[in-house]
Amino acid sequence: MSKLSVRDLTLSGKRVLLRVDFNVPTEDRNGVTHITDDTRIRESLPTLELLRSAGAKVILMAHFGRPKGTVNLKYTLRPVAEHLAKLISAPVGFSPEVVGAVPAELISKMANGDVLLLENVRFHAEEEANDSTFAKALASLGDIFVNDAFGAAHRAHASTAGIAQHLPQAAMGLLMERELQYLHGELSKPASPFLVILGGSKVSDKIGVIKALMEKANTFLIGGAMAYTFYRALGIPTGKSRVEADKIALAQEILELAKRKGVQFLLPVDNLETQEISATAQPRPTGLLSAGKGISEDWEAVDIGPETIQRYRTEIATAKTILWNGPLGIFELPPFASGTRAIAEAVASSHAVTIIGGGDSVTAVKQFGLGDKMSFCSTGGGASLELLEGKVLPGVAALSER
Repeated sequence: MSKLSVRDLTLSGKRVLLRVDFNVPTEDRNGVTHITDDTRIRESLPTLELLRSAGAKVILMAHFGRPKGTVNLKYTLRPVAEHLAKLISAPVGFSPEVVGAVPAELISKMANGDVLLLENVRFHAEEEANDSTFAKALASLGDIFVNDAFGAAHRAHASTAGIAQHLPQAAMGLLMERELQYLHGELSKPASPFLVILGGSKVSDKIGVIKALMEKANTFLIGGAMAYTFYRALGIPTGKSRVEADKIALAQEILELAKRKGVQFLLPVDNLETQEISATAQPRPTGLLSAGKGISEDWEAVDIGPETIQRYRTEIATAKTILWNGPLGIFELPPFASGTRAIAEAVASSHAVTIIGGGDSVTAVKQFGLGDKMSFCSTGGGASLELLEGKVLPGVAALSER
C-alpha cells in the first residue's frame, strides 16, 4: 500500500474533491426516479463521514449511466443527492453544473463538514477523453483529491486519473484502500490451498484472470456458460448451450496449461438443462459425464447439477483462500439458482478468507443474504478483473505516493 491514504491527510477547512461510484440502478415510478439498490452509495459513507468529521468541505464527483458526453436529464444525479441526504441525516447540496462559476460559487459558501454533489461528470465528453483542460477545471474546485471510486479505477478519465495531475495531494479513500488490500494485498501471497471459482458466460472475459491466477491457485472450479466452451474443447456434447466457438482453441490451451502446472481445473460433472429460459421452467438433471452424459440435443445447460455441487463443496471445505468471480448458473431465475446458491452457502460457511470479485457474483451473494458472511465483496466488476490480471489501474496509478 505505497499510495497516499485519506488517513494520512490534514483535512480541516480543506476543499476535498471526492470521486465516488454512484452509478446505481434506478427505476422510474410515475415520473419519479427511485434508486433500487444503494449499495454503492452506502460503500462511500465511511470515507465521507471521515472527511466530514475531520472538518473538510466535501465536493462529490460521480458518473451515472451513459449520457455520451451530452446533457441528458434522464441521467441527472439530483435524485442521488436527495437519497444521500437521507442516509447521512444532513443536507447535501447539488450543483447543476460540473465546472465553472456555478459550482465555484456554491463551494465558496460551504462550511466545514458540508457536502456538495456535482452533476454527472459524463455530461461532458471531455470526461471520458481525459481532457487535461477539463481535469484542470475540476481540480480548481478543490485543494485535495480523494479517489474512492474503485469501480471506475480502470478508466483513465478526467475525474479518476487526469485530475490528480493538477492537485498537490491525491489519496485513496477507505473503500479503495480495502479493495486494494484484498484484491492486491491478500492475493499477492494467498494462504494455501488457494481456490478460484469462476463462472459467467464467456471464457474470453476471464482469460487474463485465469492465466494470471494459474501461477498461484491450487484449484479452479468452473461453472456458468463458460464451462460449455471447455466441454466443446473436450468433445463433450453441449446441445443448445452457449459456446464461444471462436474460443475453443483457447479453452484447450487453458486445459493444457493447468495440466502442465499441476493445477486442478474442475468442470461440472453434471448439469441442469432446460428447453425454455423462464421463471416457470422445469429443468432436469443431465446425468454424469462419467456415464457419457453431456447436454442433450435441443436442450440448454443453465446450472451446475447436484453431483457437481457436492464435489465443489468438498473442495471449498478444505480451502484457506477463496476467490469467486461469476455466477454458476442463471441465478436471477429461481429454477436455475440452486447451484449458485449452494456454492455461496458453502463459501460463506468455510473457514477461508473469502473474496467475492465484483459484478454478478456479488449480486448473487447479496440476493441470498450472504454478503456479510464473506470476508470482502468487491464493488468493481471490470476493475476487479483487471487488477486480478495484474494490470495497472489508471485511477490507482495516478494517486500520490505515501
